Amino acid sequence: MAAIMDEFDDEDDDLLASFIEEGEGVQELELLDFPFPFKPYDVQKKFMENLYLCLEKGQVGIFESPTGTGKSLSLICGALKWLKEYQEKQKKELEELIAEEKTSSSEGASGEMDWIAAFVEKKEKQESVERAKEKWKELEKQESKLLEIKKQKQNRKRKRDKSDDEFEKLLKDAQTVNKDQEVKGEGQEESQDDEDLVPEDYHSDEEVRKEEESDEEGVSDEGSHVTRIYYCSRTHSQLAQFVREIIKSPYGSNTRVLSLGSRQNMCVNDEVRKLNSLSMMNDMCLDLQKNKSKGTEKKESDEAVQKKRKKLGSNGCPFYKQETMEDLGNQILTEVTDMEQIVISGRRMKACPYYTSRLSLPLAEVVVLPYNILLHKAMREASGIRLEGNIVLIDEAHNLLETINAVYSVMITGAQLSKAHSQLSQYEQRFRSRLKAKNLLYVKQILFVLNCLLRFLEGRTDNKKQRSEKSESKVLTVNQFLSDSGFDNINLFKILQYCRKSQISKKLNGFVEKYANCEVQIADKPKENVGISGFLKEIAQTKENLVEETQTTDNTRQSEKAVVMRSPLAHIEGFFASLTSADKDGRIVLTRHTLLKESTLKFLQMNPAVHFKDVLSQARSVVVAGGTMQPVEEFKQQLFYAAGIGPENIHEYSCGHVIPSDHLLALAMKSGPLGVDFDFTFSSRENSALLNELGLVISNVCNIIPGGVVCFFPSYKYQHLVYQHWNKSGILAKLEKKKKIFQEPKLSSQVEQVLGEYSKSIQKGVKGAILLCVVGGKMSEGINFSDDLGRCVIMVGMPYPNIMSPELQEKMQYLNSNFPKDKDGHLPGQIHYENLCMKAVNQSIGRAIRHSQDYATILLLDKRYCRESVRSKLPTWIAKDLQRMDKYGPSMAAISKFFQRKCSNNPV
Repeated sequence: MAAIMDEFDDEDDDLLASFIEEGEGVQELELLDFPFPFKPYDVQKKFMENLYLCLEKGQVGIFESPTGTGKSLSLICGALKWLKEYQEKQKKELEELIAEEKTSSSEGASGEMDWIAAFVEKKEKQESVERAKEKWKELEKQESKLLEIKKQKQNRKRKRDKSDDEFEKLLKDAQTVNKDQEVKGEGQEESQDDEDLVPEDYHSDEEVRKEEESDEEGVSDEGSHVTRIYYCSRTHSQLAQFVREIIKSPYGSNTRVLSLGSRQNMCVNDEVRKLNSLSMMNDMCLDLQKNKSKGTEKKESDEAVQKKRKKLGSNGCPFYKQETMEDLGNQILTEVTDMEQIVISGRRMKACPYYTSRLSLPLAEVVVLPYNILLHKAMREASGIRLEGNIVLIDEAHNLLETINAVYSVMITGAQLSKAHSQLSQYEQRFRSRLKAKNLLYVKQILFVLNCLLRFLEGRTDNKKQRSEKSESKVLTVNQFLSDSGFDNINLFKILQYCRKSQISKKLNGFVEKYANCEVQIADKPKENVGISGFLKEIAQTKENLVEETQTTDNTRQSEKAVVMRSPLAHIEGFFASLTSADKDGRIVLTRHTLLKESTLKFLQMNPAVHFKDVLSQARSVVVAGGTMQPVEEFKQQLFYAAGIGPENIHEYSCGHVIPSDHLLALAMKSGPLGVDFDFTFSSRENSALLNELGLVISNVCNIIPGGVVCFFPSYKYQHLVYQHWNKSGILAKLEKKKKIFQEPKLSSQVEQVLGEYSKSIQKGVKGAILLCVVGGKMSEGINFSDDLGRCVIMVGMPYPNIMSPELQEKMQYLNSNFPKDKDGHLPGQIHYENLCMKAVNQSIGRAIRHSQDYATILLLDKRYCRESVRSKLPTWIAKDLQRMDKYGPSMAAISKFFQRKCSNNPV
């Protein structure tokens, strides 16, 4: 990050020189006192000290702190102390520089050429002072704005209450008009209403490039720049928890915190919320915005325009009002609130939370947001997020590599391609006479590409044959795919540019919505020609191919509804964009099935560094943190080194747990009571003797351990197999006499119910319960099995992913080709395969021991856990005390002694 800091200093911020010099960092840190809601543990203080140093030096940080050690509070207090001191230091240095300019006097020059050096020095100093004055004005402007916000907040409630009654009346009137319009206007719109479905005249590609900057939806964070912290995590519940931790911290009363989210999470307009697609919600919201802005202009007498306005929602979205949004923004910036509270306030104040949060962004000091908004460049820019000179904290980052790859991977189905081709063909047929030359050219090109993709999936666009005689999967490079599918001569960059400017997918969506019951018949069959000659022939044709969906049963239609959107072209555009990636950075996975609609094309992102590089180069400092970050070498190789970050600019810190060492008993067990080795490899794991041995061990463990036992299996299929075997052999009946048995449900909606019943069984205190879970399932992340809910966590086998997966094989081959072997000579693909397994294990066994007084035992049932190579990839706080148990007897004795001691020290 040194290069990044050099750029940062060159752009105005050479004024903000660091007060921690290389040789003085440790001495300075020893004097730091971190505000904390209580006396911090030593591991928390060291965490904050290392975090402070990492931010001050502008480094990339990898921080590991086990769940239960107060990681969130340590992140908050360490980062916010640095931010507040940085802000004060910034102001102080500006003051000193301006004061120095006022008191400085020119000194006489001696020597023949001194006047030249003096002139240059004076000019540089004047420029620095001018920059300092500009920054000082920006700071004064910010402070003035914040004072104004606080004053406005005092009058907010009175102004809002005054307009509540009037708003309710207007909202009811608008809803009544919409309902009447829906009844009267269904299928009976005048042809002149189609004006909004036809793209504006598309000029040269160069003109588009010039205009693009002014057409962005995002709110630009220009003008005064506030140095801020971007905190992102995996789920909205984790983000809400982080905000609550800020409130509890000493910084809760003087920090401006803002939550960002998608329209799906923040929209309060019920007419928009009822749409079942995020892309449809985005389109309708933007339509309402444009309609609102039109309503502020002079009234037009044209009847068609007035009719269109009514259809789109009278005067636009009733929540998009400047005054109420300002009031909500003032509240957000003066009170620390999470997203749910912002949405509730937005409903109450009749203000749009989505746009208010974006308008409030320039003055926020801490911004909390989900992964995808930060990691996806287009979403980041659309949200107005500027990373230059700011801090990025990525929590729960153990799966960051996979998350980045997932964000940029796109899958499309034969059903989506068929529907898009059918819809766009009908659209082109209806509006051919109204489309200008460039519009018609690009629509034809898109149709040609869609047709090539359908043909490549071995489907046809005439509905008479949509079956493939074979099912297969294969992986292709991007260039190979473009060549094989027959559109390698098409410029996808220009097509994507056209799609952005013309908003053709949005126009098509409106067309499909309006003419849902009217279909343009186009009878011609697709041509067999491919390549540029085929494209030219298609342009010359007067008729286009029409894809009509095959007749399906009601059940099939129900399942397709989730896959095939009202107009899937917007989603397919994402696939087009992925095809513009460098050939070495991605792969295309083709999966052909008997039916065309079930066949898929998936772009696999292979190189996460190519997208994360922007974040690393722009931000002042990036910190990835988690409870279990092991193994970290993969992070450094694939994400940081590959993006140009050197080892000297990476700051690593891993702390132990806050519990005493005698609160954890971790055992790697090699065999069971009858001497059968715990060999849960794929070839041996269905062995009856092994399954019986596993049942005996778990049964004996339940005799000793009070409260709850959580047992993890490698997959749902294997858990079901073991359960059925125990049921037939009688082991399950014996186990039920000792503890009540629960199984992890496959449906997310049932998780809360199962957890509630499991918890009640333990609270009754009779015999406790055992919960059979799956690694990577609903219970393996984000669930808190503290105290009696998880006195023992059992890991059955090692959850290696399916080595036969084409995607995994291609990833391993990619890593072998692009990264070096480790110091022991292991191939990076094999290391990745092992790391996928160990990261899943680490997440699962980390469900127990959630606070300093908690205690539990962790049992790893597989002889492979006795290997040093496996042990080294466990969390440090577990690995250092892990005992290798070659025989069964001493294992049970250790468990019994552990709980006897704990029960005597903690009597019920």
